[in-house]
Amino acid sequence: MTRESLRIVIVGHVDHGKSTLIGRLFFDTGSLPADKLNEIQRISRDLGHSDVEFAFLMDHLQEERDQGITIDTAQTFFKTQKRDYVIIDAPGHRQFLKNMITGASQAETALLVIDAKEGVREQTTRHAYILSLLGLDQIICVINKMDQVRYSEERFNAVNMEICHFLETIAIEPSMVIPISALKGDNVAGQSNNMAWYTGPTVLDALDLCTRLEPEQKPCRFPVQDIYTIPSGLRIIAGRPEAGTVRAGQELLTLPHGIKTSVSRIEKYTEDTISLSTGESGGLILSDQVPVSRGDVLVDPEAPPPVSTNVKANVFWMSPEPLKTGERLTFRCTTQQSVCSVKEIVNRIDSSSLELLGTESESMNNTEVGELLIETENPVIVEKHADIPQMGQFVLERDQNVVAGGIIV
Repeated sequence: MTRESLRIVIVGHVDHGKSTLIGRLFFDTGSLPADKLNEIQRISRDLGHSDVEFAFLMDHLQEERDQGITIDTAQTFFKTQKRDYVIIDAPGHRQFLKNMITGASQAETALLVIDAKEGVREQTTRHAYILSLLGLDQIICVINKMDQVRYSEERFNAVNMEICHFLETIAIEPSMVIPISALKGDNVAGQSNNMAWYTGPTVLDALDLCTRLEPEQKPCRFPVQDIYTIPSGLRIIAGRPEAGTVRAGQELLTLPHGIKTSVSRIEKYTEDTISLSTGESGGLILSDQVPVSRGDVLVDPEAPPPVSTNVKANVFWMSPEPLKTGERLTFRCTTQQSVCSVKEIVNRIDSSSLELLGTESESMNNTEVGELLIETENPVIVEKHADIPQMGQFVLERDQNVVAGGIIV
């Protein structure tokens, strides 16, 4: 029987201890191989650290070790008795926001890390706001580096109040707020003797209490990745369901063409199968030669999504060069691609302070969030992010560079 898994993302201001927390989680769950532990012990000694720097487990690039920051989004795995975890370490620095959004968009739960000494900072609020834009509602706050404030309950209460007050302004209620020291291991896997005043769950306990989303129970959405024709003339429609399940014999509707077809059989590398669940890559062999190409979406005909050239979305702008209304960009959602233009910037917001910067604007600047009306040249198949996340999130490109991420509202 396949074990349940949960995807979590670690976010927060730079240097607040995200990578150290991940390394500690691996160490405390016995998920760290002996050779990897020996490696980070050696690196820690070579760099003059008295404690083992678990952050080096994730900051595996030499450039990251030298600079002391996380540059890329890394994914790896650990497990508890309850389930397996895919843990996504997202960068804290402002210039790596694209990587952070990429990581957070794949997660079902978030750990928001806050330094007990520094408290809530610019990236804390910006990352929290991005989580709210992405629709993540399972957020565990961990107030880290409690050892640096002498495990003070008073300081914990002050930072707890500060972060909860901010989250309330963006309609987020944290699942829990936990005082920890990732470096020393307090309240990560076991209760801390240094904080007897805290009687709540550890980080691992809190993660095990999180619920998993069940996209398999939603209507089928199968974006087409590619078409392969084998020597016999048989076509294999390659892709993966972003929601629901595809089964042999199932009737599907091709969008945007609106033609009904059915699945004759399913091909999966090295396996015989009669179905593909959400996230499983494979190939469909259809019962007839209906026109299908990359970017089309095969869907449940009983619950089809809308097909439109007009999209209303919340967009996070990530380019030093401002966005201007009327500018031509490239819209990408799943395997779909279309030239588009921004018809209207309804409003724009500072992503750190949440200050309303303007309405009906002509442009939008770096790290601002805006509610946009976008028109695509080709029809696109998108849905509300709250309903089917993978069909409700997209990026905008300018000159083949990603300049914005957005969710459909």
